[in-house]
Amino acid sequence: MNKKELIARYKARPVTGGVFKIRNTQNGRYLLASGIDIKGDRNRFNFSVATGSCVHMKLQKDWNTFGPKAFVFEVLDELEKKPEQETKAFAEDLKMLEQMWRERLDGDEY
Repeated sequence: MNKKELIARYKARPVTGGVFKIRNTQNGRYLLASGIDIKGDRNRFNFSVATGSCVHMKLQKDWNTFGPKAFVFEVLDELEKKPEQETKAFAEDLKMLEQMWRERLDGDEY
C-alpha cells in the first residue's frame, strides 16, 4: 500500500466525536467538553493520569490537591461524522450538543 492509499484510507475512516466530562470523584466538580475524536480525548486523559500531568488548566488546583486518580472520564454522548460533513461543521454540531448537556446537568462545573 502506497502513501496515497494510506492517506485516503485514513480520511475515509469513521470519525466519532462526542461530549464528555472529567469528574472529580472527591468533590463532584466536573469539566464539560466536546471533541471531534472522543477516543483521542479519552487517550489524552488516560495518558495524563498515568503520567500525573494535568489534562486541563481549569482542573490544575484540584489535580494537585486530590491527585490524578481522583478524576474519571465519562462519555455523555457520541456523534458520528457524516462522510460529506466538513470538520468545522462537525465541531459546531458537537458544541451545540455540549451546550445541550450543559443546560441539562446540575452541579459544580469548573
